[in-house]
Amino acid sequence: MTSAPVIRFDNVSKTFERPDGRGSFVAVDKLSFEIAPGEIVAVLGKTGCGKSTMFNIVAGLIEPSSGKALVDGHDPFRDFDYFRGKIGIVFQGDRLMPWRSALDNVLLGLQILDTDDSQARETAMRWLARLGLSGHENDYPHALSGGMRQRVSIARAFAVDPNILLCDEPFSALDEMTARDLRAEFVRLVRQTHKTAVFITHQIGEAMEIGDRVLVFQRPARIAYEARLSPGMSEAERQAVQQQIMAVLAQEPASVA
Repeated sequence: MTSAPVIRFDNVSKTFERPDGRGSFVAVDKLSFEIAPGEIVAVLGKTGCGKSTMFNIVAGLIEPSSGKALVDGHDPFRDFDYFRGKIGIVFQGDRLMPWRSALDNVLLGLQILDTDDSQARETAMRWLARLGLSGHENDYPHALSGGMRQRVSIARAFAVDPNILLCDEPFSALDEMTARDLRAEFVRLVRQTHKTAVFITHQIGEAMEIGDRVLVFQRPARIAYEARLSPGMSEAERQAVQQQIMAVLAQEPASVA
């Protein structure tokens, strides 16, 4: 790599105690990878493979049991305050506050960062417009479609101008046509704003539409296959990658975790 990685995992493991008190289980097992500035990495795997645990370590919500995780050169758990405004998160559900309008939901992160009121409002309005929501600024979540609510969620994440975007299956609850449009819009915005993004998914097609690189996890979270994608790949090359991913996923039984 020509510059320091934005995200770096070095032999990261995470062990949890079982809820019933009967021992422990390993969710992440000596996981190592790097993500370069401006890269979009799709992390693909079955339910229970450790994708969300990895995601939570990057977000600073949990601490590794061993190994080292660095984000922007800092420990995301121990230096949590450093990341205020530097990481934007888009969840599977839109996580909108029902008592706030679309505009007020986008304003939330800016208000937490103590942004000047007029500047915050201008920024929020601009991002709502970029996400195709002009005219819906004063609508409340109950009046918006699922796709529109997720657009508000994306606008909220971009509005604070984070360096890194973390997305946890943000389009999985949407119909495929809406999800496809939002995937294309998301990638376009990430490219335009030069962000680094980690996108969690369990859908092969979605991973290949979004990622510059696809990491396929098997449990406990470890990289079983990695593929770098490029716009210049032929359809035959993309199909070969897809078939390899399917073969890797077929090797692992589904988990109820």
